[in-house]
Amino acid sequence: MAEIAKDGETQLVVFRMENEEFACDINDVREVLKMVRVTPLQRSLDFVEGVINLRGDVIPVIDLRMRFGLSEAERTDESRIIIVGVEDRMVGLIVDSVTEVTRLMQKQIQDAPSQVAGQQTNLIMGVGKINDRMLIILNLDRILTTEEQIALTDISRAGKELADGQ
Repeated sequence: MAEIAKDGETQLVVFRMENEEFACDINDVREVLKMVRVTPLQRSLDFVEGVINLRGDVIPVIDLRMRFGLSEAERTDESRIIIVGVEDRMVGLIVDSVTEVTRLMQKQIQDAPSQVAGQQTNLIMGVGKINDRMLIILNLDRILTTEEQIALTDISRAGKELADGQ
């Protein structure tokens, strides 16, 4: 994960979940997909929707609403899967919509308050302010614990075996 620039500006991909705006560093984003069919896997983590096949790569997909403990929402034409790099793997993040790419100066970014996005404040790098808007900037390196990363490796392997068997 690219750190927020100490001076200068940071470019962010902005997305929505519920009534909140979130963002992640554009350098971590590989691509943004319209919703595609996600193959569910049994015995998976609660917040893992399943896997997708992206040009031959099996990518685990996380429902970011569930990861943050937010209520479920119906998927719409605006729903997206953001493919991001987390550690040495690609992961898909399901969000309500992707709204823009923006730039923030370091002076517009503050440390995260103690209560943002439910109880998952450890996943937040900071809060960006643009006029009257607040962007919750995610720390993608913390989106998964070590145990969850190991579980995702198993999930990806199971998804690949499923894909190879078809």
